[in-house]
Amino acid sequence: MGENAAGETLYNEDAVGEALRPVRDQVVIATKFGVHHNPDKTLSVDSRPETIRRAIDGSLSRLGIDCIDLYYQHRTDPNVEPEEVAGVMAELMQAGKIRAWGISEADEDYLRRADAVCPVAAVQNRYSMLARWHEPLFPVLEELNVALVAFSPMANGFLTGAYSPKTKFEGAQDYRDGMPQYTPEGYEKDRAALGLLGDLAREKNATMAQISLAWMICKKPWIIPIPGSRKPERLRENFGAAQVTLTAEEIARIDAALDGMDLAVFGGHARA
Repeated sequence: MGENAAGETLYNEDAVGEALRPVRDQVVIATKFGVHHNPDKTLSVDSRPETIRRAIDGSLSRLGIDCIDLYYQHRTDPNVEPEEVAGVMAELMQAGKIRAWGISEADEDYLRRADAVCPVAAVQNRYSMLARWHEPLFPVLEELNVALVAFSPMANGFLTGAYSPKTKFEGAQDYRDGMPQYTPEGYEKDRAALGLLGDLAREKNATMAQISLAWMICKKPWIIPIPGSRKPERLRENFGAAQVTLTAEEIARIDAALDGMDLAVFGGHARA
C-alpha cells in the first residue's frame, strides 16, 4: 500500500491483479492480512476475526479474483490466539475464498497450535546465508509438512556482491542504508561470507546471487526463496539458480564455514 502524487491511497493488489489477469491459471497468487497502516505512518498488527473477514473481501475485490491461493498472516497478533486465527482460515477455505494459508515470522508454539486447528501450508521467514536463526524450526516444518518461504534470501541484496560500504541508497522506499550489513563495520564482519560466496560462484560458473539461492534450494526441497527485483535481467539471473547444483556435502561445508563467522545482518544476529 502507498500513495500517489495526489495523496491517494494505492494498493499493490490492484496492480498485481491487473497484471496477472491474462495468466491467472498459470500463477500462484499470495497476499497477506493482519497489519494496519496508521495515519502517522506507523504499523500495528490486527488479526481479529472481524478484521480478517473484511481484509479478505477487500483483497479479493482488488485482485479481481474469487479465491486467493495462499493467504498469509503478515505478523502474529499477541492479542489473538493462534487457534482463533486458524479457525477463521478454516472458515475462509470452506467458503472457497482461500485455498491455503500461511504465517509470517511464526515460532514453533504458534505454528503447532495454529496447525492443529487448520493445517498451515507455509511459513514465511527471513532466511539467507547471513540469517539462519530460524533453522531450529526446520524439523518442525518437516514434521508438519509446511513449506518455508524465504524472504530476503540475499540479505536485502547484499549477497549479490554488487554493493560496497560506499553505496548510497536513494528513494523513500529504500531503507537499506540503516541495515547492519551495509554499514562499514557490518561489511567488514561479512567480508568473509562474501569471499566464500565469490569462490563458490567461480567454481560453479554462476553468479553470487545464484549461489545464495541454490544454497537453500538444494538444502531442502520445501524451501522456496522469494527474491525481489526491479529489473528483468535480475529475474532471469535468479531463475538460473535452479540450474546450479550443490551437494549435501558442499552445503554442509558452507554451513560449517558460516558457523565460524561473526556475521552482521538486518533482522537479528547470525549467531544469536
